[in-house]
Amino acid sequence: MGCCCGPASRRVILKIQGMSCEHCKRSVEAALKGLDGVEKVAVDVGGGEAVVDYYPARLTVEELKKAVVEAGYEVSSVVQ
Repeated sequence: MGCCCGPASRRVILKIQGMSCEHCKRSVEAALKGLDGVEKVAVDVGGGEAVVDYYPARLTVEELKKAVVEAGYEVSSVVQ
């Protein structure tokens, strides 16, 4: 039986510039977790990345990137 969100979730890694502290981490996590279709978020300030599990039937990578930018950070690259 599948999830109500469609096919299985996918994982993407967003390389993020501008994060330097715990506040930055919480801001990026909140921005991504607030999107409908995000299943899980893990932000690593030291590594400068966010690992996001999301449902592509409900959300695009561009929408993930936009949320990070709107939180005040820059997405330098995406690894899918």
